[in-house]
Amino acid sequence: MSLIFQTSTPFDVSNPKPLPGIAPLAEEDWLHVDESFAEQVALRSKLIHEEGQRVIARTSGSEGACQELCQYVETNLKAKGGLAWERFQDVRLTDSCDPLELMSKSVQEDMCILQKKTDNPEGEHVMTAAILCFPASWLLSEKINRPLTHIHGAVDDYDPNIARRVQRLFDGIQVGRPLWRWNALWNDTADLFQPRSVNDPRPPADPATAPYLRCERQCLLRLPETGAVVFSIHTYMLQRPDALRQWRS
Repeated sequence: MSLIFQTSTPFDVSNPKPLPGIAPLAEEDWLHVDESFAEQVALRSKLIHEEGQRVIARTSGSEGACQELCQYVETNLKAKGGLAWERFQDVRLTDSCDPLELMSKSVQEDMCILQKKTDNPEGEHVMTAAILCFPASWLLSEKINRPLTHIHGAVDDYDPNIARRVQRLFDGIQVGRPLWRWNALWNDTADLFQPRSVNDPRPPADPATAPYLRCERQCLLRLPETGAVVFSIHTYMLQRPDALRQWRS
Protein backbone atom coordinates (compact mmCIF):
# COMPACT_ATOMS: atom_id res chain seq x y z
CA MET A 1 0.00 0.00 0.00
CA SER A 2 1.24 3.50 -0.76
CA LEU A 3 2.02 5.68 2.22
CA ILE A 4 -0.23 8.65 3.02
CA PHE A 5 0.97 11.66 5.01
CA GLN A 6 -0.31 14.95 6.34
CA THR A 7 2.07 17.85 6.95
CA SER A 8 0.48 19.07 10.20
CA THR A 9 -2.21 18.39 12.80
CA PRO A 10 -4.95 20.79 13.99
CA PHE A 11 -3.76 20.48 17.60
CA ASP A 12 -0.54 21.14 19.50
CA VAL A 13 1.32 17.83 19.69
CA SER A 14 4.03 19.38 21.87
CA ASN A 15 1.68 19.85 24.82
CA PRO A 16 0.36 16.43 25.98
CA LYS A 17 -2.48 16.28 28.51
CA PRO A 18 -2.81 13.75 31.36
CA LEU A 19 -5.37 10.97 30.84
CA PRO A 20 -8.14 11.16 29.87
CA GLY A 21 -7.32 14.65 28.49
CA ILE A 22 -10.90 15.49 27.48
CA ALA A 23 -12.15 18.88 26.24
CA PRO A 24 -15.54 20.11 24.91
CA LEU A 25 -16.17 20.19 21.16
CA ALA A 26 -18.65 22.04 18.96
CA GLU A 27 -20.90 19.65 17.00
CA GLU A 28 -20.09 21.35 13.71
CA ASP A 29 -16.37 20.76 14.31
CA TRP A 30 -16.75 16.99 14.72
CA LEU A 31 -15.78 15.64 11.29
CA HIS A 32 -12.60 16.99 9.70
CA VAL A 33 -11.43 17.04 6.10
CA ASP A 34 -7.68 17.49 5.69
CA GLU A 35 -5.12 17.50 2.88
CA SER A 36 -5.11 13.67 2.69
CA PHE A 37 -8.88 13.28 2.32
CA ALA A 38 -8.92 11.83 -1.21
CA GLU A 39 -6.08 9.40 -0.53
CA GLN A 40 -7.45 8.23 2.80
CA VAL A 41 -11.02 7.59 1.63
CA ALA A 42 -9.67 5.73 -1.42
CA LEU A 43 -7.61 3.53 0.89
CA ARG A 44 -10.62 2.98 3.13
CA SER A 45 -12.69 1.75 0.18
CA LYS A 46 -9.86 -0.57 -0.83
CA LEU A 47 -9.58 -1.99 2.70
CA ILE A 48 -13.33 -2.62 2.93
CA HIS A 49 -13.16 -4.57 -0.32
CA GLU A 50 -10.02 -6.54 0.58
CA GLU A 51 -10.21 -6.95 4.36
CA GLY A 52 -13.97 -7.19 5.00
CA GLN A 53 -14.68 -8.19 8.60
CA ARG A 54 -11.22 -7.11 9.72
CA VAL A 55 -12.30 -3.48 9.27
CA ILE A 56 -16.10 -3.57 9.72
CA ALA A 57 -17.96 -5.42 12.47
CA ARG A 58 -21.44 -5.30 13.96
CA THR A 59 -23.32 -7.28 16.59
CA SER A 60 -26.98 -8.22 16.76
CA GLY A 61 -29.04 -5.31 18.08
CA SER A 62 -26.69 -2.58 16.84
CA GLU A 63 -28.61 -1.94 13.62
CA GLY A 64 -30.57 1.03 14.96
CA ALA A 65 -27.46 2.77 16.28
CA CYS A 66 -25.62 2.17 12.98
CA GLN A 67 -28.47 3.73 11.01
CA GLU A 68 -28.79 6.65 13.41
CA LEU A 69 -25.06 7.34 13.23
CA CYS A 70 -25.17 7.32 9.44
CA GLN A 71 -28.01 9.87 9.50
CA TYR A 72 -26.04 11.97 12.01
CA VAL A 73 -23.00 11.91 9.72
CA GLU A 74 -25.18 12.88 6.75
CA THR A 75 -26.65 15.84 8.64
CA ASN A 76 -23.20 17.03 9.73
CA LEU A 77 -21.71 16.74 6.24
CA LYS A 78 -24.68 18.37 4.52
CA ALA A 79 -24.49 21.39 6.83
CA LYS A 80 -20.81 21.91 6.03
CA GLY A 81 -20.79 20.99 2.34
CA GLY A 82 -17.48 20.43 0.61
CA LEU A 83 -15.56 17.32 -0.43
CA ALA A 84 -16.88 14.92 2.21
CA TRP A 85 -20.52 15.80 1.48
CA GLU A 86 -19.95 15.34 -2.25
CA ARG A 87 -18.26 12.01 -1.57
CA PHE A 88 -21.13 10.85 0.69
CA GLN A 89 -23.68 11.58 -2.04
CA ASP A 90 -21.59 9.86 -4.72
CA VAL A 91 -21.10 6.71 -2.63
CA ARG A 92 -24.79 6.55 -1.76
CA LEU A 93 -25.74 6.76 -5.44
CA THR A 94 -23.19 4.27 -6.77
CA ASP A 95 -22.89 1.69 -3.97
CA SER A 96 -25.60 -0.47 -2.45
CA CYS A 97 -23.76 -0.45 0.86
CA ASP A 98 -24.98 -0.55 4.43
CA PRO A 99 -24.69 2.43 6.82
CA LEU A 100 -21.24 1.46 8.13
CA GLU A 101 -19.81 1.06 4.64
CA LEU A 102 -21.37 4.31 3.45
CA MET A 103 -19.76 6.24 6.30
CA SER A 104 -16.44 4.46 5.99
CA LYS A 105 -16.13 5.30 2.29
CA SER A 106 -17.15 8.94 2.80
CA VAL A 107 -15.21 10.29 5.79
CA GLN A 108 -11.69 9.95 7.17
CA GLU A 109 -12.84 9.03 10.66
CA ASP A 110 -13.07 5.49 11.98
CA MET A 111 -16.21 5.02 14.09
CA CYS A 112 -16.85 2.78 17.08
CA ILE A 113 -20.36 2.45 18.55
CA LEU A 114 -20.64 1.64 22.25
CA GLN A 115 -23.86 0.80 24.07
CA LYS A 116 -24.99 -0.30 27.51
CA LYS A 117 -26.08 -3.96 27.46
CA THR A 118 -28.35 -5.62 29.98
CA ASP A 119 -26.18 -8.75 30.05
CA ASN A 120 -23.12 -6.80 31.24
CA PRO A 121 -23.23 -6.99 35.05
CA GLU A 122 -20.66 -4.22 35.52
CA GLY A 123 -22.81 -1.68 33.68
CA GLU A 124 -20.02 -0.86 31.23
CA HIS A 125 -20.40 0.31 27.68
CA VAL A 126 -19.75 -2.44 25.13
CA MET A 127 -18.48 -1.99 21.56
CA THR A 128 -21.41 -3.20 19.46
CA ALA A 129 -20.34 -2.04 15.98
CA ALA A 130 -17.33 -0.40 14.38
CA ILE A 131 -15.53 0.79 11.28
CA LEU A 132 -11.79 0.40 11.86
CA CYS A 133 -9.78 0.92 8.68
CA PHE A 134 -6.79 2.51 10.42
CA PRO A 135 -6.14 0.49 13.60
CA ALA A 136 -3.13 1.63 15.65
CA SER A 137 -1.83 -1.80 16.67
CA TRP A 138 -5.10 -3.44 17.73
CA LEU A 139 -7.56 -5.92 16.28
CA LEU A 140 -11.25 -5.22 15.84
CA SER A 141 -11.99 -8.92 16.40
CA GLU A 142 -10.48 -8.68 19.90
CA LYS A 143 -12.54 -5.61 20.87
CA ILE A 144 -15.98 -6.07 19.29
CA ASN A 145 -18.72 -7.04 21.77
CA ARG A 146 -16.31 -6.37 24.65
CA PRO A 147 -16.64 -3.82 27.51
CA LEU A 148 -14.46 -0.77 28.06
CA THR A 149 -12.10 -2.39 30.57
CA HIS A 150 -11.33 -5.19 28.10
CA ILE A 151 -10.96 -2.76 25.20
CA HIS A 152 -8.36 -0.72 27.12
CA GLY A 153 -6.68 -3.68 28.79
CA ALA A 154 -3.42 -3.21 26.88
CA VAL A 155 -3.09 0.51 27.72
CA ASP A 156 -0.29 0.89 30.27
CA ASP A 157 -1.83 3.81 32.20
CA TYR A 158 -5.37 2.39 32.19
CA ASP A 159 -5.58 1.45 35.88
CA PRO A 160 -8.82 0.84 37.86
CA ASN A 161 -9.03 4.52 38.77
CA ILE A 162 -8.82 5.61 35.13
CA ALA A 163 -11.33 2.87 34.20
CA ARG A 164 -13.89 4.26 36.67
CA ARG A 165 -13.32 7.80 35.43
CA VAL A 166 -13.75 6.75 31.80
CA GLN A 167 -17.00 4.89 32.56
CA ARG A 168 -18.34 7.95 34.41
CA LEU A 169 -17.31 10.02 31.41
CA PHE A 170 -19.25 7.76 29.02
CA ASP A 171 -22.27 7.84 31.31
CA GLY A 172 -22.16 11.63 31.44
CA ILE A 173 -21.85 12.43 27.73
CA GLN A 174 -24.80 14.63 26.78
CA VAL A 175 -26.60 14.86 23.46
CA GLY A 176 -25.36 17.87 21.50
CA ARG A 177 -22.23 18.30 23.63
CA PRO A 178 -19.42 16.20 22.11
CA LEU A 179 -15.99 15.82 23.67
CA TRP A 180 -12.55 15.29 22.19
CA ARG A 181 -8.96 14.41 22.98
CA TRP A 182 -5.81 13.58 21.04
CA ASN A 183 -2.79 11.35 21.30
CA ALA A 184 0.53 11.07 19.49
CA LEU A 185 3.09 8.27 19.30
CA TRP A 186 6.31 7.95 17.36
CA ASN A 187 6.30 5.06 14.88
CA ASP A 188 8.85 3.12 12.85
CA THR A 189 6.27 2.38 10.15
CA ALA A 190 3.86 4.71 8.34
CA ASP A 191 1.16 2.21 7.38
CA LEU A 192 -2.28 3.45 8.41
CA PHE A 193 -3.64 -0.11 8.51
CA GLN A 194 -1.70 -1.63 11.42
CA PRO A 195 -3.77 -4.50 12.88
CA ARG A 196 -1.95 -6.22 15.72
CA SER A 197 -3.08 -8.66 18.40
CA VAL A 198 -2.84 -7.79 22.07
CA ASN A 199 -0.63 -10.88 22.32
CA ASP A 200 1.82 -9.39 19.81
CA PRO A 201 2.39 -5.82 21.01
CA ARG A 202 4.17 -3.31 18.80
CA PRO A 203 7.78 -2.69 19.89
CA PRO A 204 8.04 0.91 21.08
CA ALA A 205 9.73 3.30 18.68
CA ASP A 206 12.60 5.51 19.82
CA PRO A 207 11.27 9.10 19.97
CA ALA A 208 14.76 10.40 19.23
CA THR A 209 15.02 8.66 15.87
CA ALA A 210 11.60 7.33 14.78
CA PRO A 211 10.75 8.55 11.27
CA TYR A 212 6.99 9.02 11.74
CA LEU A 213 4.57 10.57 14.23
CA ARG A 214 1.12 8.98 14.32
CA CYS A 215 -1.59 11.15 15.91
CA GLU A 216 -5.27 10.53 16.58
CA ARG A 217 -8.02 13.10 17.05
CA GLN A 218 -10.56 11.16 19.11
CA CYS A 219 -14.13 12.41 19.61
CA LEU A 220 -17.00 11.19 21.79
CA LEU A 221 -20.67 12.00 21.22
CA ARG A 222 -24.06 10.60 22.17
CA LEU A 223 -26.76 9.76 19.65
CA PRO A 224 -30.15 11.18 20.74
CA GLU A 225 -32.47 8.32 19.75
CA THR A 226 -30.59 5.13 20.68
CA GLY A 227 -28.43 6.75 23.37
CA ALA A 228 -25.37 5.01 21.91
CA VAL A 229 -21.96 6.61 22.38
CA VAL A 230 -19.83 7.13 19.27
CA PHE A 231 -16.04 7.11 19.50
CA SER A 232 -14.52 8.52 16.31
CA ILE A 233 -10.85 8.49 15.34
CA HIS A 234 -9.23 10.75 12.75
CA THR A 235 -5.69 9.54 12.05
CA TYR A 236 -2.78 11.78 11.09
CA MET A 237 0.60 10.45 9.93
CA LEU A 238 3.43 12.97 9.83
CA GLN A 239 6.97 12.47 8.62
CA ARG A 240 9.53 13.42 11.22
CA PRO A 241 10.64 16.75 9.64
CA ASP A 242 7.02 17.94 9.45
CA ALA A 243 6.29 16.81 13.01
CA LEU A 244 9.36 18.61 14.37
CA ARG A 245 8.56 21.72 12.33
CA GLN A 246 5.11 21.91 13.93
CA TRP A 247 6.58 21.09 17.34
CA ARG A 248 8.97 24.05 17.15
CA SER A 249 6.59 26.56 15.59
